[in-house]
Amino acid sequence: MRIALVSEGTYPFAMGGVSIWCEQLIRGMPDYRWQVVALTVDGTEEPVFPVPGNLDRVQSIPLWGGGPDDHRPRRAGRGRPGAAFTDSYEVFLRALVTPLETTSPEEGATNRGLFLLALRGFYEYAAAGGDLGAALMSNEALGMMIDAWGDLRVSDSEPAPTLADALQATWLIEHMLRPLSAPVVEADIVHCSMNGLSTLVAMTAKWRYETPSVMSEHGIYLRERYMSYLEGDASHAVRVLVLSFFRSLAGAAYLTSDVLAPHSAYNRRWQLQNGAEPERMWTMYNGVEPAEFPAAIGEPETPTIAFMGRIDPLKDLHTLIRAFALVRAEMPEARLRIFGGTPAVNRFYHESCVQLIDELGLTGAAVLEGRIGNAVDAYHAGSIVALTSISEGFPYTVVEAMACGRPTVCTNVGGVAEAVGDTGIVVAPRDHAAVAQACLTLLRDDERRRNLGIAARQRVLDHFTLSQSLQMYRNVYEGLVVPLTAGAEARHLRGLGEVSR
Repeated sequence: MRIALVSEGTYPFAMGGVSIWCEQLIRGMPDYRWQVVALTVDGTEEPVFPVPGNLDRVQSIPLWGGGPDDHRPRRAGRGRPGAAFTDSYEVFLRALVTPLETTSPEEGATNRGLFLLALRGFYEYAAAGGDLGAALMSNEALGMMIDAWGDLRVSDSEPAPTLADALQATWLIEHMLRPLSAPVVEADIVHCSMNGLSTLVAMTAKWRYETPSVMSEHGIYLRERYMSYLEGDASHAVRVLVLSFFRSLAGAAYLTSDVLAPHSAYNRRWQLQNGAEPERMWTMYNGVEPAEFPAAIGEPETPTIAFMGRIDPLKDLHTLIRAFALVRAEMPEARLRIFGGTPAVNRFYHESCVQLIDELGLTGAAVLEGRIGNAVDAYHAGSIVALTSISEGFPYTVVEAMACGRPTVCTNVGGVAEAVGDTGIVVAPRDHAAVAQACLTLLRDDERRRNLGIAARQRVLDHFTLSQSLQMYRNVYEGLVVPLTAGAEARHLRGLGEVSR
């Protein structure tokens, strides 16, 4: 079986939970042949993972490369792309500029269908030799956007979109639609590691070769785009339009995927809210290999809170640092050890964490220790492990810490509470006082801390092992390649009795 695994900004060029999951799938199914389609920045990225023997190819689709000035919106072109493009673009804009709050569920479903139809039109235009990027940036397309955009205004108090707004929004969308013009992947199954832009790769394979597709969702892609763009530097009009694009794309992906594999019940509820059909959904929890995460023997001499993960605003380390300041006031000997690398795009966030530590008088007690060779050492270094994210899927760090016999203090986002169960303490996100109180509760109670650690490892052994996770995906893959029976309206999945609905 040939499986194409699609990633965006992750495997094999960046570390993180999604990348770990990708490598687990490839190495865990050595009898399958794999290729990776990676949506990258400019195509110059270097792999950070060794190449598995059954990974035949890595195809990079650069979204933002193209020249030294490509980070700026370019001028609109003078050429006329013709009806083959403008007919689809008119449908695209109609779906894009319809305010969400004005639609009924039925109208929302219609808009998602129209958006998907427009995307197919763009693909066919590019497949026939058209320059989709040039067409999107043409004067004609820019004028069509400005004419349609008036309906997007959600309040008369907001300024009307300007020509500069339309140019910036068009430039962003042109880059994000580049997978529609890329060479179409050939495989038996296309598996998207997340919603969003990676699903465009699966769509083109379905339209060209009728290839079935699976879409996993670790975190909620659409929610994270909202969180990112609502705090961005773009104008209000541009942010609204771009978020409408992401919302429409997510809904279209739910329509076209043969199997939706949310990584938690939380993600499943979000998908249902945004138009996914329950008949095509199977909840698939991440798993770890228990032998690789042995239970810790003993604890550090000093009460220690450990964090393991990338340095990223989504991890909300500011809340963790502020919580530690309250812990330190009650327990002066306590330490906070933050393990994990910093992606280049997050270097300013790393600096802000260091600055906050200094401002709160925590220098020396709270330390960002950088990337660590073995994650187990990070989990064993803490008396407890904390995760204060504002967005998560089903995080590996929590399950790995539990496998190591460490109780956790986590924020209630994504599937975190499903992972932790009653083996740790879960509090509201962005509430540093609640995080501090939970940490103090565990650090002060030796017996409870030990008992929760034992229960945490047992919970992983019962529910979240790698072998269980891989078997679920194998069942899905083998079920999808069963040919459709005559007159069937959907693919009948075989062997899914062990997969949680």
